[in-house]
Amino acid sequence: MLDIKQIRENPELVQQRLMSRGDKYDIQPILALNQKQRELEATRNQLQARGNEIASQIPQKIKAGADPKGAEIEALREEGKVMKAKISELEPQEKELKEQIQQLVLALPNLPSASTPLGRGEEENVEIRKWGDEYIPKNVGIIPHWEIAEKMGILNVERAVKVAQSRFITLIGAGAALERALIQFMLNTQIAAGYVEVIPPILVNTDSLTATGQLPKFAEESFKCAADDLWLIPTAEVPVTNLYRGEILSAEDLPIYHCAYTPCFRREAGSYGRDMRGLIRLHQFNKVELVKFVHPNSSFEELEKLVGNAEAILKALKLPYRVIELCTGDLGFGSTKTYDLEVWLPSSGKYREISSCSNCGDFQARRADIRFKESGKKGTQFVHTLNGSGLAIGRTMAAVLENYQQADGTIRIPEVLQPFMGREVL
Repeated sequence: MLDIKQIRENPELVQQRLMSRGDKYDIQPILALNQKQRELEATRNQLQARGNEIASQIPQKIKAGADPKGAEIEALREEGKVMKAKISELEPQEKELKEQIQQLVLALPNLPSASTPLGRGEEENVEIRKWGDEYIPKNVGIIPHWEIAEKMGILNVERAVKVAQSRFITLIGAGAALERALIQFMLNTQIAAGYVEVIPPILVNTDSLTATGQLPKFAEESFKCAADDLWLIPTAEVPVTNLYRGEILSAEDLPIYHCAYTPCFRREAGSYGRDMRGLIRLHQFNKVELVKFVHPNSSFEELEKLVGNAEAILKALKLPYRVIELCTGDLGFGSTKTYDLEVWLPSSGKYREISSCSNCGDFQARRADIRFKESGKKGTQFVHTLNGSGLAIGRTMAAVLENYQQADGTIRIPEVLQPFMGREVL
């Protein structure tokens, strides 16, 4: 959530940064409502001050000899009643204005950072670096991952559709083992890098999704339990970030690093017809997520480290990839700066997103009210939150099934996964 003070004091800058995202955002209604709310607040404060003054005058005057039932005291009491009545009138008006402002501000995305490249969409994202060209398969005719997986009997779509619907899959035998091996390898790697593992709830309440920015804007992309105020998580970022909602942390506790494996659930609204086959775009998928809570002074440095943590998985698996910096027009709702990792899928001859690493600044912390206090300093500050996939498991499996595909139809298992699998070849 943006700072209303920043919107009020730097409206031109805020409007300019919002417009750089490519959508039409108008902060004028917020400014108008805020001005009205501040005027009401000032009036209410004046009335309260006069009411307090009257409340102290009455006993003083009586003590000085005024008749408690005399005209002077009765006049003051009557004025005090008028003050209370006016305040009672203004309070609900002010509350309603605050709620209107809150809803409008919640609908605004984060401001792109000054270092985020300007651009209208993904075609203007900036390639930062590539890695692993030497590991790109030289053999031709590589079969798409879903085809070879179904031929091997380790992936079944038809039965998953029977159990659920389209965009669900079932992994069987070595397919399930490979998924589990990837999860364990990723967790082990990130724990060794300093992340503390968390197993969070995968059902969260509305406040949690609002805090991280999925609500109210992306309600149609989420699965909700009809009988409860509970939603299936789209990513572990939501429950892990909300573990600290409403808390004041100590500056000495920062940075806090967490990693979490969870199933994730997304409706993929607006993507029908895209990636209907395979492991790229599913309603349910597994992911290892990385979440950081850091001091504002170090958040961009921490973002670079986060990207490095995600890259470490791809390097260990020897999967070719590239790092893309997203431009303002392709930036996620809650992010101020994002890098995507894209892995090479040889069957399509393209790089495909496998991780998105974002610095959210204080955007989520304001919505979730996560602050910290430095010893010897007055007041508190909002932490900065960061998150990234470390990695999306299904997409990683797709990359393994294609990049490690052999001419004889077998799949060589990446060396780092062999201890988990107990074999070298599928």
